[in-house]
Amino acid sequence: MKFFCILSIVILVGTCAKPKYETKIQNLKNNIKLADSTLIMKYASSITSKELKTHLYQFSANEFLGRRVGSPGQKQAANFLKNYYVREGIKSPLGKDIYYQTIPSKFFFNKFKSSENVLAYIEGSDKPEEVIIISAHLDHLGVSPDGQINNGADDDGSGTVAIMEMAQAFKIAKQDGYGPKRSILFLHLTAEEIGKRGSEFYTKHPIFKLENTVTNLNIDMIGRVDDAHKNNKDYIYLIGSDRLSKELHYTSEKINNAFFNINIDYRFNIIGEANDYYSRSDHYNFALHNIPVIFYFNGEHKDYHRPTDTPDKIDYPLLEKRTKLIFATAWQIANQEHRIVIDKHNELLN
Repeated sequence: MKFFCILSIVILVGTCAKPKYETKIQNLKNNIKLADSTLIMKYASSITSKELKTHLYQFSANEFLGRRVGSPGQKQAANFLKNYYVREGIKSPLGKDIYYQTIPSKFFFNKFKSSENVLAYIEGSDKPEEVIIISAHLDHLGVSPDGQINNGADDDGSGTVAIMEMAQAFKIAKQDGYGPKRSILFLHLTAEEIGKRGSEFYTKHPIFKLENTVTNLNIDMIGRVDDAHKNNKDYIYLIGSDRLSKELHYTSEKINNAFFNINIDYRFNIIGEANDYYSRSDHYNFALHNIPVIFYFNGEHKDYHRPTDTPDKIDYPLLEKRTKLIFATAWQIANQEHRIVIDKHNELLN
């Protein structure tokens, strides 16, 4: 009898604990207040499928020869990005005309020539020391042994041009007097295709202190539709959003529900998921440093890592909508009153 009484108490305590946790989550959700809803959509509207398409046809052109790490084509692609930011009047955090974070060949075990991350930056008005990083990798696979060029339009040309358009939108907002309260680093990473080495180098040699990095929003392939969504292409996979910060996760969901209603698919976010996408793109190196991350991804398709990944196969209206979602999420994180925090430091969860 005594055993059953103890068991009943344990069951009762467990039953009571569940609503308590649910209440904490609800309080967390209620504490997320949208920042400048009208302004978000005003400046998101400057992101257009037409401009995304123009940029992507240039960035994934044959002249860049597949953007292999350290190759002349990859360096041309880096220069293309630098010239874009110079024309747009978006400065580098490194000062003057220095948009490259150079990575020496020895960091690649001398198997590849030196390469470079490309950085552009908009300083925050109120809390400039706090930084949101929006990233995508600029490199791809280069030229196949049979001479075919791997253009990498989706991987990761789509993420690259999304960042270009978001940077322009934030710049326009700042010119109008609505600059972000926190700083934003637009980070084009090299060497993702050889093991996320560009992001690893950045986290080992950060331009801004990692403890001041609020979040990393990483984009790797957002211009196509995978087989699982042929009948409903209005989707995006999100990976990692709740691994370190449930506040980041629910902020992301609130933005989507308020403005876009994209079908957010979390199937690849499950711990132990066979593909392990959580560890396979650049966000992972930031997560290793307890920086909350979101990985935006459209899933693999038949042209993944093949010469047939070309810009004519991109769904540009879909790329526009996904880019606007990421922009709006970054806007919210940059402008809300308090900094996004990881769960173990969140008073609402502890």
